[in-house]
Amino acid sequence: MRTDSSPGTLPAREHLPAGDAGTPVLDVVIPVYNEEKDLQPCVLRLHEHLKRTFPYAFRITIADNASTDTTPLVSRRLEAEIPEVRAFRLEQKGRGRALRTVWSASDAPVLAYMDVDLSTDLNALLPLVAPLISGHSDLAIGSRLARSSRVVRGPKREFISRAYNLILRGSLQARFSDAQCGFKAIRRDVAQVLLPLVEDSGWFFDTEMLVIAERAGLRIHEVPVDWVDDPDSTVHIVKTATEDLKGVWRVGKALASGSLPLDRITRPFGDDPRDREIQDVPKGLARQLVGFCVVGGLSTLFYLVLYSAFRQFGGSQTANALALLVSAVANTAANRRLTFGVRGKGGAVRHQAQGLVVFGIGLALTSGSLAALNAASSDPAHSTELAVLIAANLAATVLRFLLFRAWVFPDRGDDQPRSTVVAAHAPSSPAYSTQQLPQQQLPRQPHAPLPQRPTANQYATTPHATTPHATTPHATTPYAPTSPYDTTEFRAGEAAEQRSWKDATVQLQPVRPTDTDPRKP
Repeated sequence: MRTDSSPGTLPAREHLPAGDAGTPVLDVVIPVYNEEKDLQPCVLRLHEHLKRTFPYAFRITIADNASTDTTPLVSRRLEAEIPEVRAFRLEQKGRGRALRTVWSASDAPVLAYMDVDLSTDLNALLPLVAPLISGHSDLAIGSRLARSSRVVRGPKREFISRAYNLILRGSLQARFSDAQCGFKAIRRDVAQVLLPLVEDSGWFFDTEMLVIAERAGLRIHEVPVDWVDDPDSTVHIVKTATEDLKGVWRVGKALASGSLPLDRITRPFGDDPRDREIQDVPKGLARQLVGFCVVGGLSTLFYLVLYSAFRQFGGSQTANALALLVSAVANTAANRRLTFGVRGKGGAVRHQAQGLVVFGIGLALTSGSLAALNAASSDPAHSTELAVLIAANLAATVLRFLLFRAWVFPDRGDDQPRSTVVAAHAPSSPAYSTQQLPQQQLPRQPHAPLPQRPTANQYATTPHATTPHATTPHATTPYAPTSPYDTTEFRAGEAAEQRSWKDATVQLQPVRPTDTDPRKP
Protein backbone atom coordinates (compact mmCIF):
# COMPACT_ATOMS: atom_id res chain seq x y z
CA MET A 1 0.00 0.00 0.00
CA ARG A 2 1.22 3.49 -0.83
CA THR A 3 0.79 5.72 2.19
CA ASP A 4 2.83 8.74 1.17
CA SER A 5 1.57 9.56 -2.29
CA SER A 6 -2.18 9.79 -1.78
CA PRO A 7 -3.61 13.22 -1.05
CA GLY A 8 -4.76 13.67 2.51
CA THR A 9 -8.40 13.17 3.36
CA LEU A 10 -8.23 15.30 6.51
CA PRO A 11 -8.41 19.07 6.00
CA ALA A 12 -5.59 21.31 7.12
CA ARG A 13 -5.65 22.02 10.85
CA GLU A 14 -7.14 25.32 11.96
CA HIS A 15 -7.45 27.13 15.27
CA LEU A 16 -10.74 26.11 16.85
CA PRO A 17 -13.25 28.95 17.26
CA ALA A 18 -14.07 29.97 20.83
CA GLY A 19 -17.86 29.64 21.03
CA ASP A 20 -19.49 31.52 23.87
CA ALA A 21 -22.52 29.22 24.09
CA GLY A 22 -23.65 25.73 23.27
CA THR A 23 -21.06 23.10 22.49
CA PRO A 24 -18.14 22.75 24.92
CA VAL A 25 -14.68 22.96 23.40
CA LEU A 26 -13.28 20.20 25.62
CA ASP A 27 -14.84 16.90 26.71
CA VAL A 28 -12.78 15.09 29.37
CA VAL A 29 -13.74 11.41 29.73
CA ILE A 30 -13.06 9.48 32.93
CA PRO A 31 -13.44 5.72 32.32
CA VAL A 32 -14.28 3.90 35.57
CA TYR A 33 -14.99 0.40 36.79
CA ASN A 34 -15.97 -0.07 40.45
CA GLU A 35 -14.49 3.27 41.54
CA GLU A 36 -17.09 4.28 44.14
CA LYS A 37 -14.37 5.51 46.49
CA ASP A 38 -12.26 7.63 44.14
CA LEU A 39 -14.84 8.88 41.64
CA GLN A 40 -16.36 11.81 43.55
CA PRO A 41 -13.04 13.32 44.78
CA CYS A 42 -11.66 12.97 41.25
CA VAL A 43 -14.57 14.72 39.55
CA LEU A 44 -14.78 17.50 42.13
CA ARG A 45 -11.07 18.20 41.90
CA LEU A 46 -11.06 18.12 38.09
CA HIS A 47 -14.14 20.34 37.88
CA GLU A 48 -12.65 22.91 40.25
CA HIS A 49 -9.40 22.95 38.27
CA LEU A 50 -11.15 23.44 34.91
CA LYS A 51 -13.43 26.14 36.31
CA ARG A 52 -10.41 28.02 37.62
CA THR A 53 -7.92 27.59 34.75
CA PHE A 54 -9.59 26.53 31.49
CA PRO A 55 -10.67 29.50 29.30
CA TYR A 56 -13.26 27.60 27.23
CA ALA A 57 -16.50 25.78 27.92
CA PHE A 58 -15.91 22.18 28.99
CA ARG A 59 -17.65 18.95 29.90
CA ILE A 60 -16.66 16.07 32.18
CA THR A 61 -18.05 12.69 31.11
CA ILE A 62 -18.02 9.70 33.45
CA ALA A 63 -17.85 6.51 31.36
CA ASP A 64 -18.98 3.68 33.61
CA ASN A 65 -17.75 0.27 32.34
CA ALA A 66 -20.44 -2.00 33.80
CA SER A 67 -19.56 -1.30 37.45
CA THR A 68 -21.15 -3.62 40.00
CA ASP A 69 -20.70 -1.43 43.09
CA THR A 70 -22.27 1.96 43.81
CA THR A 71 -20.30 3.75 41.09
CA PRO A 72 -23.46 4.31 38.97
CA LEU A 73 -25.18 5.99 41.92
CA VAL A 74 -22.20 8.25 42.51
CA SER A 75 -22.14 9.14 38.79
CA ARG A 76 -25.82 10.06 38.77
CA ARG A 77 -25.48 12.17 41.88
CA LEU A 78 -22.56 14.11 40.41
CA GLU A 79 -24.46 14.60 37.16
CA ALA A 80 -27.42 16.00 39.08
CA GLU A 81 -25.30 18.35 41.19
CA ILE A 82 -22.79 19.69 38.63
CA PRO A 83 -24.05 21.10 35.30
CA GLU A 84 -20.80 20.31 33.44
CA VAL A 85 -20.83 16.61 34.42
CA ARG A 86 -22.50 13.88 32.37
CA ALA A 87 -22.85 10.19 33.27
CA PHE A 88 -22.56 7.55 30.59
CA ARG A 89 -22.99 3.82 31.28
CA LEU A 90 -21.88 0.86 29.17
CA GLU A 91 -22.88 -2.70 29.97
CA GLN A 92 -19.52 -4.18 28.96
CA LYS A 93 -16.02 -3.65 30.28
CA GLY A 94 -13.05 -2.26 28.38
CA ARG A 95 -11.34 1.10 28.56
CA GLY A 96 -10.94 1.24 24.78
CA ARG A 97 -14.61 0.44 24.30
CA ALA A 98 -15.59 3.24 26.69
CA LEU A 99 -13.38 5.82 24.99
CA ARG A 100 -14.47 4.85 21.48
CA THR A 101 -18.16 4.99 22.43
CA VAL A 102 -18.08 8.31 24.28
CA TRP A 103 -15.70 10.02 21.86
CA SER A 104 -17.85 8.90 18.91
CA ALA A 105 -20.96 10.38 20.53
CA SER A 106 -19.39 13.62 21.75
CA ASP A 107 -19.79 16.91 19.89
CA ALA A 108 -16.81 18.65 21.51
CA PRO A 109 -14.03 19.51 19.03
CA VAL A 110 -11.33 18.37 21.51
CA LEU A 111 -11.66 15.01 23.27
CA ALA A 112 -9.49 13.95 26.20
CA TYR A 113 -9.37 11.30 28.89
CA MET A 114 -7.62 10.74 32.18
CA ASP A 115 -7.54 8.00 34.79
CA VAL A 116 -9.77 8.32 37.82
CA ASP A 117 -6.86 8.15 40.26
CA LEU A 118 -5.54 11.51 38.92
CA SER A 119 -1.97 10.27 39.11
CA THR A 120 -1.07 13.00 36.61
CA ASP A 121 -0.77 16.57 37.88
CA LEU A 122 -3.70 18.55 36.46
CA ASN A 123 -1.43 21.49 35.61
CA ALA A 124 -0.48 19.51 32.50
CA LEU A 125 -4.06 19.50 31.18
CA LEU A 126 -4.02 22.92 29.51
CA PRO A 127 -0.60 22.29 27.84
CA LEU A 128 -2.03 18.95 26.68
CA VAL A 129 -5.05 20.36 24.83
CA ALA A 130 -3.65 23.76 23.79
CA PRO A 131 -1.83 22.41 20.67
CA LEU A 132 -5.07 20.77 19.55
CA ILE A 133 -7.12 23.91 20.05
CA SER A 134 -4.55 26.04 18.23
CA GLY A 135 -4.43 23.65 15.28
CA HIS A 136 -0.77 22.77 15.79
CA SER A 137 -1.22 19.04 16.50
CA ASP A 138 -3.67 16.18 15.94
CA LEU A 139 -3.13 14.19 19.13
CA ALA A 140 -1.44 14.93 22.46
CA ILE A 141 -0.15 12.57 25.13
CA GLY A 142 1.30 12.94 28.59
CA SER A 143 4.72 11.35 28.93
CA ARG A 144 6.17 9.96 32.14
CA LEU A 145 9.40 9.05 30.34
CA ALA A 146 10.35 12.53 29.13
CA ARG A 147 13.54 13.90 30.67
CA SER A 148 11.78 16.75 32.43
CA SER A 149 8.99 14.55 33.84
CA ARG A 150 8.92 13.88 37.56
CA VAL A 151 7.63 10.41 38.39
CA VAL A 152 7.13 8.60 41.68
CA ARG A 153 6.53 4.86 41.31
CA GLY A 154 8.00 1.48 42.21
CA PRO A 155 10.85 -0.19 40.30
CA LYS A 156 8.56 -2.98 39.02
CA ARG A 157 6.19 -0.64 37.18
CA GLU A 158 9.11 1.50 36.01
CA PHE A 159 10.80 -1.54 34.46
CA ILE A 160 7.59 -2.79 32.81
CA SER A 161 6.79 0.63 31.35
CA ARG A 162 10.25 1.15 29.87
CA ALA A 163 10.46 -2.41 28.57
CA TYR A 164 7.08 -2.05 26.87
CA ASN A 165 8.13 1.16 25.14
CA LEU A 166 11.38 -0.46 24.00
CA ILE A 167 9.30 -3.26 22.46
CA LEU A 168 7.18 -0.69 20.63
CA ARG A 169 10.25 1.10 19.32
CA GLY A 170 11.93 -2.11 18.21
CA SER A 171 8.90 -3.84 16.64
CA LEU A 172 6.62 -1.04 15.43
CA GLN A 173 9.24 1.75 15.06
CA ALA A 174 7.21 3.94 17.42
CA ARG A 175 8.80 7.32 18.14
CA PHE A 176 6.50 8.51 20.93
CA SER A 177 7.95 7.93 24.38
CA ASP A 178 5.01 6.78 26.54
CA ALA A 179 2.09 4.78 25.16
CA GLN A 180 0.21 3.85 28.33
CA CYS A 181 0.07 7.06 30.35
CA GLY A 182 -3.62 7.65 31.11
CA PHE A 183 -3.55 11.26 29.96
CA LYS A 184 -4.31 11.85 26.27
CA ALA A 185 -6.30 14.09 23.92
CA ILE A 186 -7.36 14.05 20.28
CA ARG A 187 -9.16 16.38 17.89
CA ARG A 188 -12.68 15.17 17.06
CA ASP A 189 -12.22 15.44 13.29
CA VAL A 190 -9.20 13.15 13.59
CA ALA A 191 -11.03 10.74 15.90
CA GLN A 192 -13.89 10.35 13.42
CA VAL A 193 -11.50 8.89 10.84
CA LEU A 194 -8.95 7.25 13.14
CA LEU A 195 -11.18 5.34 15.59
CA PRO A 196 -12.67 2.98 12.96
CA LEU A 197 -9.15 1.69 12.31
CA VAL A 198 -8.54 0.82 15.98
CA GLU A 199 -9.71 -2.69 16.81
CA ASP A 200 -8.71 -3.13 20.45
CA SER A 201 -11.32 -2.44 23.14
CA GLY A 202 -9.07 -2.79 26.19
CA TRP A 203 -5.79 -1.35 27.43
CA PHE A 204 -3.99 -1.67 24.08
CA PHE A 205 -6.43 0.84 22.57
CA ASP A 206 -4.07 3.76 23.33
CA THR A 207 -1.04 2.14 21.74
CA GLU A 208 -2.86 1.05 18.60
CA MET A 209 -4.35 4.50 18.12
CA LEU A 210 -0.96 6.20 18.50
CA VAL A 211 0.90 3.79 16.21
CA ILE A 212 -1.66 4.17 13.41
CA ALA A 213 -1.71 7.95 13.80
CA GLU A 214 2.07 8.16 13.73
CA ARG A 215 2.39 5.90 10.68
CA ALA A 216 -0.18 8.07 8.87
CA GLY A 217 1.95 11.15 9.50
CA LEU A 218 -0.31 12.82 12.05
CA ARG A 219 1.36 15.14 14.54
CA ILE A 220 1.55 13.85 18.12
CA HIS A 221 2.41 16.39 20.81
CA GLU A 222 4.08 15.12 24.00
CA VAL A 223 3.76 16.86 27.36
CA PRO A 224 6.12 16.03 30.26
CA VAL A 225 4.03 15.30 33.34
CA ASP A 226 4.43 15.01 37.08
CA TRP A 227 3.05 11.59 37.96
CA VAL A 228 2.58 9.73 41.23
CA ASP A 229 1.80 6.01 41.11
CA ASP A 230 -1.47 4.81 42.60
CA PRO A 231 -0.66 1.89 44.95
CA ASP A 232 -4.30 0.74 44.86
CA SER A 233 -4.43 0.35 41.08
CA THR A 234 -6.59 -2.60 39.99
CA VAL A 235 -4.78 -3.19 36.68
CA HIS A 236 -3.77 -6.84 36.21
CA ILE A 237 -0.19 -6.42 35.00
CA VAL A 238 0.46 -9.92 33.61
CA LYS A 239 -2.86 -10.16 31.77
CA THR A 240 -2.53 -6.63 30.40
CA ALA A 241 1.05 -7.26 29.23
CA THR A 242 -0.02 -10.46 27.45
CA GLU A 243 -2.86 -8.70 25.65
CA ASP A 244 -0.55 -5.83 24.73
CA LEU A 245 1.99 -8.18 23.14
CA LYS A 246 -0.79 -9.83 21.14
CA GLY A 247 -1.84 -6.38 20.00
CA VAL A 248 1.72 -5.48 18.99
CA TRP A 249 1.88 -8.62 16.84
CA ARG A 250 -1.51 -7.91 15.23
CA VAL A 251 -0.74 -4.26 14.43
CA GLY A 252 2.75 -5.10 13.19
CA LYS A 253 1.32 -7.74 10.87
CA ALA A 254 -1.29 -5.30 9.56
CA LEU A 255 1.34 -2.63 8.90
CA ALA A 256 3.64 -5.11 7.15
CA SER A 257 0.86 -6.41 4.90
CA GLY A 258 -0.43 -2.93 4.07
CA SER A 259 -3.98 -3.76 5.16
CA LEU A 260 -4.41 -0.50 7.09
CA PRO A 261 -5.69 2.35 4.86
CA LEU A 262 -3.34 4.96 6.29
CA ASP A 263 -3.85 7.27 3.31
CA ARG A 264 -7.34 8.06 4.64
CA ILE A 265 -5.97 9.98 7.61
CA THR A 266 -3.03 11.85 6.16
CA ARG A 267 -2.85 15.63 6.30
CA PRO A 268 -2.23 17.99 3.36
CA PHE A 269 1.28 19.24 2.65
CA GLY A 270 0.92 22.20 4.98
CA ASP A 271 -1.49 23.93 7.31
CA ASP A 272 -1.20 27.35 5.70
CA PRO A 273 -4.21 27.87 3.38
CA ARG A 274 -1.79 28.91 0.66
CA ASP A 275 -0.26 25.43 0.72
CA ARG A 276 -3.50 23.92 -0.54
CA GLU A 277 -2.92 25.61 -3.89
CA ILE A 278 0.58 24.14 -4.34
CA GLN A 279 0.63 21.61 -7.15
CA ASP A 280 2.96 18.66 -7.69
CA VAL A 281 4.64 18.84 -4.31
CA PRO A 282 6.95 15.78 -4.01
CA LYS A 283 5.55 13.52 -1.30
CA GLY A 284 7.84 11.21 0.65
CA LEU A 285 10.89 12.21 -1.40
CA ALA A 286 13.32 12.14 1.54
CA ARG A 287 12.15 8.71 2.71
CA GLN A 288 12.25 7.34 -0.83
CA LEU A 289 15.79 8.62 -1.34
CA VAL A 290 16.98 6.93 1.84
CA GLY A 291 15.28 3.66 0.91
CA PHE A 292 16.59 3.81 -2.64
CA CYS A 293 20.15 4.45 -1.46
CA VAL A 294 20.02 1.50 0.93
CA VAL A 295 18.60 -0.82 -1.71
CA GLY A 296 21.03 0.57 -4.28
CA GLY A 297 24.04 -0.02 -2.05
CA LEU A 298 23.05 -3.61 -1.39
CA SER A 299 22.25 -4.14 -5.08
CA THR A 300 25.66 -2.80 -6.09
CA LEU A 301 27.42 -5.22 -3.74
CA PHE A 302 25.27 -8.05 -5.08
CA TYR A 303 26.06 -6.99 -8.65
CA LEU A 304 29.82 -6.87 -8.02
CA VAL A 305 29.78 -10.31 -6.42
CA LEU A 306 27.85 -11.71 -9.38
CA TYR A 307 30.15 -9.97 -11.88
CA SER A 308 33.24 -11.40 -10.21
CA ALA A 309 31.67 -14.88 -10.26
CA PHE A 310 30.54 -14.73 -13.89
CA ARG A 311 33.89 -13.23 -14.95
CA GLN A 312 35.54 -16.54 -14.12
CA PHE A 313 33.58 -18.26 -16.89
CA GLY A 314 33.33 -15.63 -19.60
CA GLY A 315 34.29 -12.24 -20.91
CA SER A 316 33.65 -8.91 -19.23
CA GLN A 317 30.67 -7.99 -21.41
CA THR A 318 28.89 -11.31 -20.81
CA ALA A 319 29.60 -11.22 -17.09
CA ASN A 320 28.37 -7.64 -16.86
CA ALA A 321 25.12 -8.38 -18.72
CA LEU A 322 24.27 -11.44 -16.62
CA ALA A 323 25.16 -9.79 -13.30
CA LEU A 324 23.22 -6.65 -14.17
CA LEU A 325 20.16 -8.66 -15.27
CA VAL A 326 19.94 -10.69 -12.04
CA SER A 327 20.62 -7.71 -9.79
CA ALA A 328 18.15 -5.54 -11.73
CA VAL A 329 15.28 -7.99 -11.09
CA ALA A 330 16.13 -8.09 -7.39
CA ASN A 331 16.57 -4.31 -7.29
CA THR A 332 13.17 -3.66 -8.87
CA ALA A 333 11.42 -6.03 -6.45
CA ALA A 334 13.16 -4.49 -3.41
CA ASN A 335 12.46 -0.89 -4.47
CA ARG A 336 8.86 -1.76 -5.28
CA ARG A 337 8.23 -2.97 -1.73
CA LEU A 338 10.65 -1.01 0.46
CA THR A 339 11.20 2.32 -1.30
CA PHE A 340 7.88 3.04 -2.98
CA GLY A 341 5.63 1.05 -0.63
CA VAL A 342 3.81 -1.00 -3.30
CA ARG A 343 2.51 -4.26 -1.84
CA GLY A 344 0.60 -7.16 -3.30
CA LYS A 345 0.92 -8.91 -6.64
CA GLY A 346 -1.06 -6.36 -8.64
CA GLY A 347 1.11 -4.79 -11.35
CA ALA A 348 4.21 -6.78 -10.35
CA VAL A 349 4.81 -8.16 -13.86
CA ARG A 350 4.39 -4.73 -15.42
CA HIS A 351 6.78 -3.20 -12.90
CA GLN A 352 9.40 -5.86 -13.67
CA ALA A 353 8.99 -5.27 -17.40
CA GLN A 354 9.48 -1.54 -16.93
CA GLY A 355 12.41 -2.32 -14.63
CA LEU A 356 14.02 -4.30 -17.44
CA VAL A 357 13.75 -1.25 -19.70
CA VAL A 358 15.54 0.74 -17.02
CA PHE A 359 18.02 -2.15 -16.81
CA GLY A 360 18.66 -1.80 -20.54
CA ILE A 361 19.62 1.82 -20.04
CA GLY A 362 21.97 0.86 -17.22
CA LEU A 363 23.40 -1.92 -19.36
CA ALA A 364 24.12 0.56 -22.13
CA LEU A 365 25.96 2.86 -19.72
CA THR A 366 28.04 0.13 -18.10
CA SER A 367 28.75 -1.73 -21.36
CA GLY A 368 29.77 1.50 -23.02
CA SER A 369 32.12 2.24 -20.13
CA LEU A 370 33.71 -1.21 -20.42
CA ALA A 371 34.06 -0.79 -24.20
CA ALA A 372 35.77 2.54 -23.72
CA LEU A 373 38.10 0.99 -21.14
CA ASN A 374 39.01 -1.90 -23.43
CA ALA A 375 39.63 0.53 -26.26
CA ALA A 376 41.98 2.53 -24.06
CA SER A 377 43.81 -0.52 -22.65
CA SER A 378 44.17 -3.93 -24.25
CA ASP A 379 44.40 -5.78 -20.91
CA PRO A 380 42.96 -3.66 -18.04
CA ALA A 381 43.34 -4.87 -14.46
CA HIS A 382 40.34 -6.38 -12.69
CA SER A 383 40.39 -3.58 -10.10
CA THR A 384 40.27 -1.01 -12.89
CA GLU A 385 37.25 -2.73 -14.40
CA LEU A 386 35.47 -2.63 -11.02
CA ALA A 387 36.27 1.07 -10.56
CA VAL A 388 34.88 1.92 -14.01
CA LEU A 389 31.77 -0.16 -13.36
CA ILE A 390 31.18 1.56 -10.01
CA ALA A 391 31.37 5.00 -11.63
CA ALA A 392 29.05 3.92 -14.44
CA ASN A 393 26.61 2.38 -11.96
CA LEU A 394 26.48 5.62 -9.98
CA ALA A 395 25.34 7.47 -13.08
CA ALA A 396 22.90 4.67 -13.88
CA THR A 397 21.58 4.74 -10.30
CA VAL A 398 20.61 8.42 -10.49
CA LEU A 399 18.83 7.82 -13.76
CA ARG A 400 17.20 4.66 -12.38
CA PHE A 401 15.74 6.54 -9.39
CA LEU A 402 14.27 9.25 -11.60
CA LEU A 403 12.72 6.69 -13.94
CA PHE A 404 11.40 4.57 -11.05
CA ARG A 405 9.77 7.56 -9.40
CA ALA A 406 8.34 9.17 -12.53
CA TRP A 407 7.50 6.14 -14.67
CA VAL A 408 7.65 2.73 -12.97
CA PHE A 409 6.16 3.74 -9.59
CA PRO A 410 4.51 7.13 -10.18
CA ASP A 411 2.61 8.92 -7.43
CA ARG A 412 -0.98 7.68 -7.37
CA GLY A 413 -3.67 10.25 -8.05
CA ASP A 414 -7.20 10.56 -6.78
CA ASP A 415 -8.50 8.37 -9.59
CA GLN A 416 -6.76 5.28 -8.22
CA PRO A 417 -8.67 2.96 -5.89
CA ARG A 418 -7.86 3.13 -2.24
CA SER A 419 -8.25 0.73 0.60
CA THR A 420 -11.44 1.38 2.45
CA VAL A 421 -12.86 0.98 5.92
CA VAL A 422 -16.54 1.36 6.67
CA ALA A 423 -16.66 3.67 9.68
CA ALA A 424 -20.04 2.49 10.87
CA HIS A 425 -19.97 4.49 14.06
CA ALA A 426 -18.36 7.70 12.86
CA PRO A 427 -20.67 10.69 12.59
CA SER A 428 -21.02 11.98 9.08
CA SER A 429 -21.67 15.60 9.94
CA PRO A 430 -21.45 17.90 12.95
CA ALA A 431 -25.25 18.00 13.17
CA TYR A 432 -25.72 14.48 14.49
CA SER A 433 -28.97 12.58 14.01
CA THR A 434 -30.48 10.15 16.46
CA GLN A 435 -32.32 8.18 13.79
CA GLN A 436 -31.32 4.52 13.53
CA LEU A 437 -31.23 3.08 10.01
CA PRO A 438 -32.58 -0.44 9.50
CA GLN A 439 -29.95 -3.05 8.81
CA GLN A 440 -30.99 -3.60 5.21
CA GLN A 441 -30.88 0.14 4.44
CA LEU A 442 -27.28 0.77 5.47
CA PRO A 443 -25.41 2.57 2.68
CA ARG A 444 -22.88 0.56 0.71
CA GLN A 445 -20.38 3.30 -0.02
CA PRO A 446 -16.61 2.68 -0.07
CA HIS A 447 -16.26 5.15 2.79
CA ALA A 448 -18.07 8.23 3.89
CA PRO A 449 -16.36 11.52 3.02
CA LEU A 450 -14.93 13.47 5.89
CA PRO A 451 -17.37 16.16 7.04
CA GLN A 452 -16.53 19.78 6.49
CA ARG A 453 -14.94 21.47 9.46
CA PRO A 454 -17.55 23.46 11.41
CA THR A 455 -17.16 27.19 11.31
CA ALA A 456 -17.12 29.52 14.26
CA ASN A 457 -20.79 30.37 13.75
CA GLN A 458 -21.71 26.71 13.76
CA TYR A 459 -19.97 26.14 17.06
CA ALA A 460 -21.58 29.13 18.63
CA THR A 461 -25.08 29.28 17.19
CA THR A 462 -26.09 25.93 15.64
CA PRO A 463 -29.37 24.93 17.28
CA HIS A 464 -29.68 21.44 18.63
CA ALA A 465 -32.90 20.35 16.98
CA THR A 466 -34.83 17.44 18.39
CA THR A 467 -35.60 14.87 15.72
CA PRO A 468 -38.99 13.16 15.42
CA HIS A 469 -37.27 9.92 16.33
CA ALA A 470 -36.17 11.07 19.75
CA THR A 471 -39.09 9.30 21.38
CA THR A 472 -38.14 5.86 20.11
CA PRO A 473 -36.49 3.49 22.60
CA HIS A 474 -33.26 3.21 20.67
CA ALA A 475 -32.78 6.94 20.10
CA THR A 476 -32.39 8.14 23.66
CA THR A 477 -29.87 10.97 23.89
CA PRO A 478 -27.09 9.84 26.27
CA TYR A 479 -26.36 13.32 27.59
CA ALA A 480 -29.96 14.32 28.22
CA PRO A 481 -31.31 12.17 31.10
CA THR A 482 -35.06 11.95 31.44
CA SER A 483 -34.85 12.60 35.17
CA PRO A 484 -32.20 14.06 37.44
CA TYR A 485 -31.10 10.58 38.47
CA ASP A 486 -31.47 8.62 35.24
CA THR A 487 -28.49 7.66 33.15
CA THR A 488 -28.87 6.28 29.67
CA GLU A 489 -27.46 2.81 29.09
CA PHE A 490 -25.47 2.51 25.89
CA ARG A 491 -24.78 -1.02 24.62
CA ALA A 492 -21.72 -0.88 22.39
CA GLY A 493 -20.22 -4.28 22.98
CA GLU A 494 -21.49 -6.00 19.88
CA ALA A 495 -19.77 -3.58 17.51
CA ALA A 496 -16.68 -3.15 19.66
CA GLU A 497 -16.10 -6.91 19.77
CA GLN A 498 -15.80 -7.03 15.98
CA ARG A 499 -12.19 -7.70 15.06
CA SER A 500 -12.59 -5.84 11.80
CA TRP A 501 -14.41 -2.57 11.11
CA LYS A 502 -14.82 -3.55 7.48
CA ASP A 503 -18.19 -5.20 8.02
CA ALA A 504 -19.65 -3.83 11.22
CA THR A 505 -23.27 -4.83 11.67
CA VAL A 506 -24.19 -2.69 14.65
CA GLN A 507 -24.41 1.08 14.43
CA LEU A 508 -23.03 3.09 17.31
CA GLN A 509 -25.43 6.01 17.38
CA PRO A 510 -23.59 9.35 17.66
CA VAL A 511 -25.89 11.91 19.16
CA ARG A 512 -25.78 15.60 19.83
CA PRO A 513 -26.55 16.57 23.41
CA THR A 514 -28.84 19.44 24.30
CA ASP A 515 -27.43 22.88 24.91
CA THR A 516 -29.07 23.47 28.22
CA ASP A 517 -29.19 21.40 31.37
CA PRO A 518 -32.81 20.52 32.29
CA ARG A 519 -32.01 20.97 35.94
CA LYS A 520 -30.87 24.56 35.52
CA PRO A 521 -33.50 27.25 36.14
